[in-house]
Amino acid sequence: MSSREVVLGRIRRALADVPRTEEPDGVPVPRGYARAHVPSGGPGATAALVDLLAENLADYRAVVHRTGADGLPVLLCRLLAERGTAEVLVPPGLPPWWLAAAGPVRIHDRAASTPAELDRVHSVVTGCAVAIAETGTIVLDGSPDQGRRRITLVPDHHVCVVRVPDQVVASVPQALERLDPVRPLTWISGPSATSDIELDRVEGVHGPRTLEVVLLAQ
Repeated sequence: MSSREVVLGRIRRALADVPRTEEPDGVPVPRGYARAHVPSGGPGATAALVDLLAENLADYRAVVHRTGADGLPVLLCRLLAERGTAEVLVPPGLPPWWLAAAGPVRIHDRAASTPAELDRVHSVVTGCAVAIAETGTIVLDGSPDQGRRRITLVPDHHVCVVRVPDQVVASVPQALERLDPVRPLTWISGPSATSDIELDRVEGVHGPRTLEVVLLAQ
């Protein structure tokens, strides 16, 4: 008997008492698990949630910055200058005032842009859909301030702006409630990395080598 036959046999036995007329959602499944593992209310809860996000982002080797609206343009200009960025890729809906300070040449994403052209761009600046404090994860959904998935996978340096506290949630279940499952979701936990070869960590394998996250206080 093959492994396939063994697996299918187990499935048939498990489904032996299920009526053929039963629909996939016909039987309610209790979901009593905790939706988050950090307090969501009370004094200081919001600040603690943002602090947890910053801590877990840093644990994944992302570089975390904090600023208010007044300081964002200067901060972004400085981060790009420190990388020696000559050209920065911007999605179509990025708020213009984010890059209001003088800085590198802005390259707007075009459908005709080839991977080679995107690879020549030093940095990309985007917003995000949601940030998850418990896992240190940034989620992009292809909205106008984030652009297409490929513009955040090809350039070597990604600066992502998270509006806090509005875009910060405690847990993955809370994030899923905000996200549209039909959109092209990209879940980012730190810079791209792998340890497949002799357990040596190599960064920049299938995405940016450097991820900088700006927590923008609102």
